Amino acid sequence: MESAKKSTHNIGVVGCGYWGPNLIRNFSALNTCRVKTVCDMSQARLDHMSSLYRTTTTTQSFDDMLHDDEIDAIAVATHVKTHYELAKKSLLAGKHTFIEKPMASSTAQCEELVELAGQRGLQLMVGHTFIYSSPVRKIREIIDSGEIGDLLYVSARRLNLGLFQKDINVTWDLAPHDISIVLYMFGEAPVSVSCHGKAHINPGIEDVTTLVLNYANNKFVTIQSSWLDPQKVREMKFVGSQKMICYDDNETNEKIKVYDKSVKVPPHYDTFAEFHYAYHYGDMYSPYVAQSEPLKVECQHFLDCIDGKTACLSGGQEGLNVVQILEASLRSLRSDGATVKIETNGNGKGAHAPQPTTIRSAAHESHIC
Repeated sequence: MESAKKSTHNIGVVGCGYWGPNLIRNFSALNTCRVKTVCDMSQARLDHMSSLYRTTTTTQSFDDMLHDDEIDAIAVATHVKTHYELAKKSLLAGKHTFIEKPMASSTAQCEELVELAGQRGLQLMVGHTFIYSSPVRKIREIIDSGEIGDLLYVSARRLNLGLFQKDINVTWDLAPHDISIVLYMFGEAPVSVSCHGKAHINPGIEDVTTLVLNYANNKFVTIQSSWLDPQKVREMKFVGSQKMICYDDNETNEKIKVYDKSVKVPPHYDTFAEFHYAYHYGDMYSPYVAQSEPLKVECQHFLDCIDGKTACLSGGQEGLNVVQILEASLRSLRSDGATVKIETNGNGKGAHAPQPTTIRSAAHESHIC
């Protein structure tokens, strides 16, 4: 495409609320990118952006971006319920499109966007920022090396007080980070999910949930999400048959700690008195991790994908995979935590690109509260 030949890409960013300014800052810091226009409904927000970025124009009309032939790509950082409509208009206007997580409000919407991007030959990317972080990539490297043995289970906790959302529950808000990390680590989709939760503040919008992803070969993942916790917690634990990894994103320096701990069942015993578990307690070490801002890496990756330099790690298909799991979690919540089976299309595997999943029982009919 013509944009792939350009040394500098002109980007438009729609949404200058909570996350949009971070995208504007990181895209502006890249040598091969210029944030040409930002769009928001709030003139006050636009005025603030103008004071920070003197060469960037502002508009309250999204159509201004769509009709600007100099803009190669558009980044969407608005409320989830608007992602589909804005991204579709962007793709139809011939713009490469970046969408913040979650990709859209339903699997059907995601599928349409993926198909449209493919038909138009445009890059579609979803903001699963954590798979671009150095600690997560280091953990992936350690797991792939076989150092921790077979990966048995993963537990994740993403807790804080707020920020309460009005259009999505806490699973849709916080869990996409952990789901995208797990899909990146496992390289395959779960076979089923179940989710329990309660709405304490806003009726019908769960603010505390526990999501379980069941995998083949007896692996499983638990993801606890909360807007009602007194402390900010960002941790994941990867338990292997030989070693265990603790990842605390709130830590300043030692975000990853590898524990040489394991337990084994004796291979032979004749009586119960002879039965003893073998607990192994070894050393702990914290591997060196280079410091870099994941969002900046992600923004550069988007430009590299537009230029055809690399395959996208969080493309439309990956965004679709996450939303399929989120939809399944919502169906489970509405069925008192019942297990919702997930069926993979194709082999469902791939080191960097999990295959799409479809939910058996009319998932396309579910809606976000």
